[in-house]
Amino acid sequence: MKGWDLNEDGPAFKALQRYHEEPTALGAMQQQDTDSQKQAICDIIDALDADTVYLDWDGKDVSKEEAKRYVLEYRA
Repeated sequence: MKGWDLNEDGPAFKALQRYHEEPTALGAMQQQDTDSQKQAICDIIDALDADTVYLDWDGKDVSKEEAKRYVLEYRA
């Protein structure tokens, strides 16, 4: 994850806290997410009040399902 803007009282923020319960790298390129971190990202995506997610490195908007598939299959 490169960035986020979440309501601290919402479910997405709670999922972000779960994500950071495990070690994280200083740079997004160095991060190697565990299965539980990937699930936390998917939970964040599900909690978003949006129909699409912007994949910054790919420069495009994708559906929530495509974004979750990207998360789960990245570096797989």
